[in-house]
Amino acid sequence: MTTPTCAICQKPVPPRTENSAFPFCSKRCRAVDLGRWLGEEYRVPDRQADEREDELPADSHPERQRGDA
Repeated sequence: MTTPTCAICQKPVPPRTENSAFPFCSKRCRAVDLGRWLGEEYRVPDRQADEREDELPADSHPERQRGDA
C-alpha cells in the first residue's frame, strides 16, 4: 500500500491513529485547506446548472450571447 501525501504540501501523511490532522500532515495544512474553501478558491461544480444549460436551445447559451463561443 502506498503512503498518502498531504494535498497542501505533498509530505507523507502519518496514519489516522497517529495524526489528529488526518488527511493532512499537520494542523497548519488543515487550516490552509479550510482557508482555501472559505476564500472560495475551491468550488464544487453545480451539475444542475450544467444540466439546465444542456436544455437551452443552441442560440440561448450565455457564452454565445456574450460572443465567447
